[in-house]
Amino acid sequence: MSYRRTQARTAYIEWAKRSASAKFNLAASGVKGLPLRELPVPWDELELSAPGGYGYPPLLERLAARYGVSTKNVVTAIGTSMANYLAMSAVLEPGDEVVIEDPAYDPMVEVGHYLGAVVKRIPRRAENKFQIDVDELKEIVSGKTRLMVLTNLHNPSGVLLEQEALREIGEVARSVGALVMVDEVYLELLFDRPLRPAFHLGSHFIVTSSLTKAYGLSGLRCGWILAEPELAKRMWRQNDLFGNIPAHITELLSVVALDHLEAIRARAKELLARNWNLLDAFLAEHPELDVVRPQGGTIVFPRVPNGDGDAFCKLLSGKYETSAVPGSFFAMPDRIRIGICNDPVEVEEGLRRVGRFLFL
Repeated sequence: MSYRRTQARTAYIEWAKRSASAKFNLAASGVKGLPLRELPVPWDELELSAPGGYGYPPLLERLAARYGVSTKNVVTAIGTSMANYLAMSAVLEPGDEVVIEDPAYDPMVEVGHYLGAVVKRIPRRAENKFQIDVDELKEIVSGKTRLMVLTNLHNPSGVLLEQEALREIGEVARSVGALVMVDEVYLELLFDRPLRPAFHLGSHFIVTSSLTKAYGLSGLRCGWILAEPELAKRMWRQNDLFGNIPAHITELLSVVALDHLEAIRARAKELLARNWNLLDAFLAEHPELDVVRPQGGTIVFPRVPNGDGDAFCKLLSGKYETSAVPGSFFAMPDRIRIGICNDPVEVEEGLRRVGRFLFL
């Protein structure tokens, strides 16, 4: 079978880098960045370089302990996006089938195309509260399916896939010899629930995550993968082609962050509790917005009354200095994604301006 690699690009990331910022930013989905002064850094112990190897042992040990796994199950990566790429590239060959949720985070879909896989989509419909219909999934998979790709919490709706739903999805995957990759970067935002990664559901699960969304630590680019040891080795080898040796100082700072994660979590939890109160009040005032209210997280995905999310976001930005993500980036152009992860004053004013626009 001949294969020519497609040009790699993602329209959403291009938009996010160029157009998402605004005076009142409701497009962001990660908790506002933690100021460096709030991280208790032992400056006299930092080093710029370290001996090369497959992972910085103290970082691997902390992640392994956090999840109750072996360090052989852990692969570190430059953020969740690179973790997703390494995981998918370690599993998929050109011509393999990959089933990806719909709507989905655009880069994951584009990675599937870039790797030469046959991309199939499993709908997550608003009328089904963005859950996955397992019977429908059974009709989509085949003997060529090698991987299923999901987010939990779901991006863009913020909806949780419960453990029983994931278990059923895993059984469908096992029936055709496929694996399930679950991007759990938003799952850590459910602060009052025990963290139980899908990886513990069986060896056919791969989990990716990072310190980015829940903790305001995007600048560390500390991402990771949980996988079976042999598959983890393949991911490390894949990374030799791209990341090779990471910036050691960010590894050191990531260890510091993990050692003080309770305090960092408390900051994020307090911020989001205030913002969810603001969002709930806003949604109560605007029943015309069709939205599935998730259990937590930083995002919601309402349908706008006129059904044109692109026009809505363009006018919102141009006239009201407020950004939100057009649903067209998730193949649902009648919706917009709203994030509530910045300072409450900014979120409150941003939501007020969305409300003013709705009354036009």
